[in-house]
Amino acid sequence: MKLGFISDLHLSEKTPSITEGFFKFLKAAEQEFSHLYILGDLFEAWIGDDDDSPFALEVVKAIKDATRSGLEIFFMHGNRDFLCSEKFSEDANMTMLPDPFFIDYFNQKIALSHGDDFCTDDLEYVKFKKEVRSLPWQQNFLSQPLQDRRDIASNMRDVSQSHNNKKAISIMDVAPSSIQEFFTEHQIDLLIHGHTHRPNTHEVIAANMHGVRIVLGDWHETGWCLTLEDQERRLEEFKL
Repeated sequence: MKLGFISDLHLSEKTPSITEGFFKFLKAAEQEFSHLYILGDLFEAWIGDDDDSPFALEVVKAIKDATRSGLEIFFMHGNRDFLCSEKFSEDANMTMLPDPFFIDYFNQKIALSHGDDFCTDDLEYVKFKKEVRSLPWQQNFLSQPLQDRRDIASNMRDVSQSHNNKKAISIMDVAPSSIQEFFTEHQIDLLIHGHTHRPNTHEVIAANMHGVRIVLGDWHETGWCLTLEDQERRLEEFKL
Protein backbone atom coordinates (compact mmCIF):
# COMPACT_ATOMS: atom_id res chain seq x y z
CA MET A 1 0.00 0.00 0.00
CA LYS A 2 1.67 3.18 -1.23
CA LEU A 3 0.29 6.56 -0.16
CA GLY A 4 0.68 9.97 -1.81
CA PHE A 5 0.03 13.38 -0.24
CA ILE A 6 -0.29 16.73 -2.02
CA SER A 7 -1.70 20.16 -1.21
CA ASP A 8 -1.75 23.80 -2.25
CA LEU A 9 -2.07 23.43 -6.01
CA HIS A 10 -4.26 26.55 -6.18
CA LEU A 11 -5.71 25.53 -9.53
CA SER A 12 -7.46 28.25 -11.49
CA GLU A 13 -8.27 29.24 -15.05
CA LYS A 14 -5.31 31.64 -14.84
CA THR A 15 -2.78 28.83 -14.24
CA PRO A 16 -3.33 26.32 -17.07
CA SER A 17 0.20 24.94 -16.82
CA ILE A 18 -0.40 23.84 -13.21
CA THR A 19 -3.73 22.31 -14.16
CA GLU A 20 -2.12 20.34 -16.98
CA GLY A 21 0.66 19.29 -14.61
CA PHE A 22 -1.95 18.04 -12.16
CA PHE A 23 -3.66 16.01 -14.86
CA LYS A 24 -0.33 14.38 -15.77
CA PHE A 25 0.33 13.72 -12.10
CA LEU A 26 -3.05 11.99 -11.78
CA LYS A 27 -2.22 9.71 -14.69
CA ALA A 28 0.99 8.64 -12.98
CA ALA A 29 -0.75 8.37 -9.59
CA GLU A 30 -3.17 5.80 -11.01
CA GLN A 31 -0.24 3.42 -11.41
CA GLU A 32 1.91 4.46 -8.46
CA PHE A 33 -0.41 4.89 -5.48
CA SER A 34 -3.17 2.96 -3.79
CA HIS A 35 -4.32 6.10 -1.93
CA LEU A 36 -3.91 9.80 -2.78
CA TYR A 37 -4.64 12.48 -0.18
CA ILE A 38 -5.27 16.09 -1.27
CA LEU A 39 -4.84 18.18 1.87
CA GLY A 40 -6.56 21.40 0.89
CA ASP A 41 -6.26 24.33 -1.49
CA LEU A 42 -6.66 22.18 -4.56
CA PHE A 43 -8.30 25.30 -6.00
CA GLU A 44 -7.35 28.94 -5.73
CA ALA A 45 -11.03 29.49 -5.01
CA TRP A 46 -14.17 27.35 -5.09
CA ILE A 47 -17.37 29.34 -5.41
CA GLY A 48 -19.82 26.47 -4.96
CA ASP A 49 -20.61 23.01 -6.24
CA ASP A 50 -22.96 24.51 -8.83
CA ASP A 51 -20.00 26.04 -10.68
CA ASP A 52 -20.54 24.87 -14.26
CA SER A 53 -17.49 26.52 -15.80
CA PRO A 54 -15.50 24.36 -18.26
CA PHE A 55 -12.50 24.62 -15.94
CA ALA A 56 -14.34 23.26 -12.89
CA LEU A 57 -15.97 20.46 -14.85
CA GLU A 58 -12.66 19.46 -16.43
CA VAL A 59 -10.91 19.17 -13.06
CA VAL A 60 -13.74 17.14 -11.56
CA LYS A 61 -13.74 14.79 -14.55
CA ALA A 62 -9.96 14.28 -14.41
CA ILE A 63 -10.12 13.31 -10.74
CA LYS A 64 -12.99 10.92 -11.33
CA ASP A 65 -11.20 9.32 -14.28
CA ALA A 66 -8.14 8.71 -12.10
CA THR A 67 -10.19 6.61 -9.68
CA ARG A 68 -11.35 4.17 -12.34
CA SER A 69 -8.18 2.10 -12.02
CA GLY A 70 -8.81 1.60 -8.30
CA LEU A 71 -6.94 4.62 -6.94
CA GLU A 72 -8.71 5.96 -3.86
CA ILE A 73 -8.61 9.75 -3.59
CA PHE A 74 -9.34 11.69 -0.41
CA PHE A 75 -9.92 15.42 -0.09
CA MET A 76 -9.64 17.82 2.83
CA HIS A 77 -10.76 21.45 2.80
CA GLY A 78 -8.19 24.22 2.63
CA ASN A 79 -8.65 27.89 3.31
CA ARG A 80 -9.28 28.53 -0.40
CA ASP A 81 -11.71 25.73 -1.22
CA PHE A 82 -13.70 25.30 1.99
CA LEU A 83 -16.96 25.56 0.02
CA CYS A 84 -16.36 22.23 -1.70
CA SER A 85 -19.15 20.02 -0.40
CA GLU A 86 -20.60 16.56 -0.80
CA LYS A 87 -21.79 17.07 -4.38
CA PHE A 88 -18.27 18.00 -5.43
CA SER A 89 -16.79 14.94 -3.76
CA GLU A 90 -19.46 12.65 -5.21
CA ASP A 91 -19.03 14.06 -8.72
CA ALA A 92 -15.25 13.56 -8.48
CA ASN A 93 -15.59 10.17 -6.74
CA MET A 94 -13.51 11.36 -3.79
CA THR A 95 -13.94 10.85 -0.05
CA MET A 96 -14.21 14.03 2.00
CA LEU A 97 -12.13 14.07 5.18
CA PRO A 98 -12.48 16.18 8.35
CA ASP A 99 -9.56 18.29 9.54
CA PRO A 100 -7.68 16.81 11.34
CA PHE A 101 -7.90 13.20 10.19
CA PHE A 102 -5.96 10.29 11.66
CA ILE A 103 -4.66 7.15 10.00
CA ASP A 104 -2.55 4.21 11.20
CA TYR A 105 0.17 3.11 8.82
CA PHE A 106 2.89 0.58 9.64
CA ASN A 107 2.60 1.14 13.38
CA GLN A 108 2.62 4.92 13.01
CA LYS A 109 -0.20 7.16 14.16
CA ILE A 110 -0.40 9.84 11.49
CA ALA A 111 -2.40 13.06 11.57
CA LEU A 112 -3.42 14.86 8.39
CA SER A 113 -4.37 18.54 8.29
CA HIS A 114 -4.46 21.43 5.89
CA GLY A 115 -2.37 23.29 8.46
CA ASP A 116 -4.02 26.66 8.88
CA ASP A 117 -5.44 25.71 12.28
CA PHE A 118 -1.88 25.78 13.61
CA CYS A 119 -1.29 29.40 12.53
CA THR A 120 -2.68 30.72 15.77
CA ASP A 121 -0.40 33.77 15.94
CA ASP A 122 -2.15 35.24 12.89
CA LEU A 123 -5.09 36.67 14.81
CA GLU A 124 -6.46 38.48 11.76
CA TYR A 125 -6.68 35.21 9.84
CA VAL A 126 -8.20 33.35 12.82
CA LYS A 127 -10.99 35.95 12.95
CA PHE A 128 -11.53 35.85 9.17
CA LYS A 129 -11.72 32.04 9.13
CA LYS A 130 -14.32 32.02 11.87
CA GLU A 131 -16.46 34.42 9.85
CA VAL A 132 -16.32 32.67 6.46
CA ARG A 133 -16.78 29.19 7.94
CA SER A 134 -20.01 30.25 9.66
CA LEU A 135 -23.26 28.91 8.22
CA PRO A 136 -24.89 32.38 7.77
CA TRP A 137 -21.90 33.68 5.76
CA GLN A 138 -21.83 30.63 3.53
CA GLN A 139 -25.57 30.60 2.98
CA ASN A 140 -25.50 34.28 2.01
CA PHE A 141 -22.55 33.79 -0.35
CA LEU A 142 -23.99 30.71 -2.06
CA SER A 143 -27.35 32.42 -2.58
CA GLN A 144 -25.77 34.95 -4.96
CA PRO A 145 -25.41 34.47 -8.74
CA LEU A 146 -22.32 32.63 -9.96
CA GLN A 147 -20.74 35.67 -11.58
CA ASP A 148 -21.21 37.74 -8.43
CA ARG A 149 -19.52 34.97 -6.45
CA ARG A 150 -16.62 34.93 -8.91
CA ASP A 151 -16.19 38.68 -8.47
CA ILE A 152 -16.36 38.42 -4.67
CA ALA A 153 -13.83 35.57 -4.59
CA SER A 154 -11.45 37.53 -6.83
CA ASN A 155 -11.70 40.57 -4.59
CA MET A 156 -11.16 38.48 -1.46
CA ARG A 157 -7.97 37.02 -2.97
CA ASP A 158 -6.66 40.50 -3.77
CA VAL A 159 -7.41 41.75 -0.27
CA SER A 160 -5.84 38.67 1.30
CA GLN A 161 -2.66 39.07 -0.75
CA SER A 162 -2.42 42.73 0.19
CA HIS A 163 -2.80 41.96 3.89
CA ASN A 164 -0.30 39.09 3.77
CA ASN A 165 2.30 41.34 2.14
CA LYS A 166 2.16 43.53 5.24
CA LYS A 167 2.48 40.72 7.77
CA ALA A 168 5.67 39.37 9.27
CA ILE A 169 6.53 36.03 7.70
CA SER A 170 6.76 34.35 11.10
CA ILE A 171 3.16 35.25 11.93
CA MET A 172 1.86 33.34 8.90
CA ASP A 173 3.76 30.18 9.83
CA VAL A 174 2.55 27.60 12.34
CA ALA A 175 2.94 28.47 16.01
CA PRO A 176 5.40 26.04 17.68
CA SER A 177 3.24 25.93 20.79
CA SER A 178 0.20 24.85 18.75
CA ILE A 179 2.21 22.05 17.14
CA GLN A 180 3.53 20.81 20.47
CA GLU A 181 0.06 20.89 22.02
CA PHE A 182 -1.35 18.92 19.08
CA PHE A 183 1.32 16.22 19.34
CA THR A 184 0.84 15.96 23.10
CA GLU A 185 -2.94 15.80 22.93
CA HIS A 186 -3.14 13.19 20.18
CA GLN A 187 0.08 11.26 20.85
CA ILE A 188 0.95 11.04 17.16
CA ASP A 189 4.15 9.98 15.45
CA LEU A 190 3.77 12.04 12.28
CA LEU A 191 1.89 15.17 11.23
CA ILE A 192 1.46 15.96 7.52
CA HIS A 193 0.12 19.34 6.45
CA GLY A 194 0.35 22.09 3.87
CA HIS A 195 -0.85 25.72 3.85
CA THR A 196 2.39 27.49 4.75
CA HIS A 197 4.12 26.78 1.40
CA ARG A 198 7.33 25.88 3.26
CA PRO A 199 8.11 22.28 2.32
CA ASN A 200 10.37 20.66 4.87
CA THR A 201 10.67 17.95 7.50
CA HIS A 202 10.82 18.98 11.15
CA GLU A 203 11.49 17.09 14.35
CA VAL A 204 8.98 17.74 17.12
CA ILE A 205 9.74 17.18 20.79
CA ALA A 206 6.79 17.58 23.10
CA ALA A 207 6.03 16.21 26.56
CA ASN A 208 8.80 13.60 26.50
CA MET A 209 7.77 12.34 23.07
CA HIS A 210 9.48 12.62 19.72
CA GLY A 211 7.65 13.02 16.42
CA VAL A 212 7.99 14.35 12.90
CA ARG A 213 6.15 17.13 11.07
CA ILE A 214 6.25 17.16 7.27
CA VAL A 215 5.14 20.29 5.41
CA LEU A 216 3.96 19.83 1.82
CA GLY A 217 4.96 22.32 -0.87
CA ASP A 218 2.79 24.48 -3.11
CA TRP A 219 2.72 24.03 -6.88
CA HIS A 220 4.08 26.57 -9.40
CA GLU A 221 6.68 25.66 -12.00
CA THR A 222 7.18 22.52 -9.93
CA GLY A 223 4.94 20.26 -7.91
CA TRP A 224 5.46 18.54 -4.55
CA CYS A 225 4.39 15.14 -3.30
CA LEU A 226 5.07 13.17 -0.15
CA THR A 227 5.21 9.41 -0.62
CA LEU A 228 4.83 6.89 2.18
CA GLU A 229 5.73 3.29 1.41
CA ASP A 230 6.24 0.90 4.31
CA GLN A 231 8.69 2.72 6.62
CA GLU A 232 10.10 4.97 3.89
CA ARG A 233 9.17 8.65 3.49
CA ARG A 234 10.03 10.79 0.46
CA LEU A 235 9.13 14.46 0.05
CA GLU A 236 9.88 15.20 -3.59
CA GLU A 237 9.78 18.20 -5.90
CA PHE A 238 9.20 17.57 -9.59
CA LYS A 239 8.77 19.54 -12.80
CA LEU A 240 5.26 20.02 -14.10
